[in-house]
Amino acid sequence: LELANKVDPKFVAKLAVYARQKGLMKDMPAVLAAVVASKDADLLGQIFTRVIDNPKMLRNFVQIIRSGAVGRKSLGTRPKKLIQKYLETLTDEQLFKADVGNDPSLQDIIKLVHPKPTNKQRSALYGYLLDKEYNKKDLCSLAKEFEAFKKDLKGEIPDVPFQMLTALQLTDAHWKQIAENATWNQTRINLNTFARHNVLSDKKMVDALATKLSDPEQVKRSKTFPYQLFTAYLNVDSTIPVKLTNALQDAADASLDNIPEFPGKVYVMVDTSGSMSSAVTGNRGTVSSKMRCVDVAALVAASILRKNPDTEIIPFDTSVHVGHRFNPRDSIMTNAKTLASF
Repeated sequence: LELANKVDPKFVAKLAVYARQKGLMKDMPAVLAAVVASKDADLLGQIFTRVIDNPKMLRNFVQIIRSGAVGRKSLGTRPKKLIQKYLETLTDEQLFKADVGNDPSLQDIIKLVHPKPTNKQRSALYGYLLDKEYNKKDLCSLAKEFEAFKKDLKGEIPDVPFQMLTALQLTDAHWKQIAENATWNQTRINLNTFARHNVLSDKKMVDALATKLSDPEQVKRSKTFPYQLFTAYLNVDSTIPVKLTNALQDAADASLDNIPEFPGKVYVMVDTSGSMSSAVTGNRGTVSSKMRCVDVAALVAASILRKNPDTEIIPFDTSVHVGHRFNPRDSIMTNAKTLASF
């Protein structure tokens, strides 16, 4: 924030677009867009849809402004109009599916910007989302399917976000259906949940989920970085089948397209001193990350080694650890764990 306030708002705007579209970041682009909003509303209009490209990004943007971190707590006229316009671009089904997450919720955002419904279907949906009166006949089909399913939990599970279903009293059969329909990212994040609901006791389901996770095309489309996969790998329960943990390793290797190749001789020095065993989040009690600083350093080193086989990795703390060769053909998970063990 300090740096963003020192440079030209136009540069900050360009950086916000770059961070989202090239860097695939989630929080930083929203922060930078909020900085632009506080300085130049017209400039925000030029970048808004390129940075705020899904409902999660919209929640991030609104949350940051309301926090006062960029110097203001109100959205302002132009940002409100941009959010209204964004909501209008969503279909009824997309808007219904966006009703997940809090601080702020979609309901909070609708109350803040007061979008005007353009037809009776959208009017009914806004009424539904705001817990106001609405004409049930005018609700979109997905909302009707979801409400019908909630009544008796019978029939096909509607195609709604995972989070909308978790509060319901679902059976193991329901959870299998959810796992079958889960996106690649939902599968990566919810392996422990699937295990708790006996999805992974079915060998065919394990095979299907492992095939999905390790599919290079799906990994590429997900735009996932090795870090996210290593985090999933560190957090899976010990009861998760080896086939699935191996699939996470395969996916991590497939995600290396984002790692650069460097010309010439490359050295990576990895700090393995005691302080590096701290959680990357800092100490937050029960919500501290299992990912330690040394895990991140080791992962970066292992990823660079995989794309640059001549790389020399040098672990150090109070002295340099010499005589250790790392095999670039080993998975990045294997090399990262070896390095972290120092």
